[in-house]
Amino acid sequence: MTDRRTFWSTATADEIAQIFAQQALERVTPEVRRITQPVADLCASPKGARDRQMLYGQSITLHAMSNEGWAFGETVADRYSGWIELSHLENPADAAPTHRITAATSYAKSTEGLKTPGQVKPLSMGSELVVAGDMDGWSRVAWSNKEYARAWFVPSLHLSPINSIETDPVTIAKRLLGTPYLWGGNSAFGIDCSGLVQIACHACGIACPGDSDQQMAQLGETLDPGTPPQRGDLLFWKGHVGWVSDSSTLLHANAHSMSVTYEPLQAAIERIAAQGDPILRHARLTLGGKGV
Repeated sequence: MTDRRTFWSTATADEIAQIFAQQALERVTPEVRRITQPVADLCASPKGARDRQMLYGQSITLHAMSNEGWAFGETVADRYSGWIELSHLENPADAAPTHRITAATSYAKSTEGLKTPGQVKPLSMGSELVVAGDMDGWSRVAWSNKEYARAWFVPSLHLSPINSIETDPVTIAKRLLGTPYLWGGNSAFGIDCSGLVQIACHACGIACPGDSDQQMAQLGETLDPGTPPQRGDLLFWKGHVGWVSDSSTLLHANAHSMSVTYEPLQAAIERIAAQGDPILRHARLTLGGKGV
């Protein structure tokens, strides 16, 4: 049976017909829409468990809709299939995002200027925005199609062009130190182990799937047991993954501390092994033809 997480990229015609019949779905012409909430859950089923999350401005291709206000589609960034509430999406927009939030957290404010009052909407690292102009350190953005005529303002120092590529994923992950652990989380408001890997990889232009088992199967070059770890390596356990920050330190989002934290590498290996989970894979990514 097709993995539900890759349904729209791998399902057979018979499997697609079956799910439409079982759930009385309306087939729609594939259509790309963008997230209008700071964070939106991508669920295993309508009103079901969270699989992953999407951030403001990120794109999803819709393939079907239910009569209960849910859409079934796949993310544009990594083709992860799931359900999302229609109320979290805007109608197709002409303008594509031009910039990405690179600070751990930021905000859009209804007024420009450092000391002016106004409504504030939170934004996480990785959020994507359409910047219409910049003045005195504030970037003017449109929050959604419905509010396109109304300007919102984001600190320009928190933004980078959408196609800019960073060079060290561990540096990206470090910005999220202290972020609360959240199963299926993908934002600076709550993140899990694979979310921390994905957000750092995407910032560095590295294609990366959403879940740790998918990452273990797809990311990097497998190293022989006993290979000395170096910065930017990934260590995989059953259901868990972490960044090697240096030869003796692991950086990971984990339920043990309920946060993104540093942990002595050997202590982490021993602690997790005591739970019955040895290291399954040691991988090294490549960036620009060289190891990270």
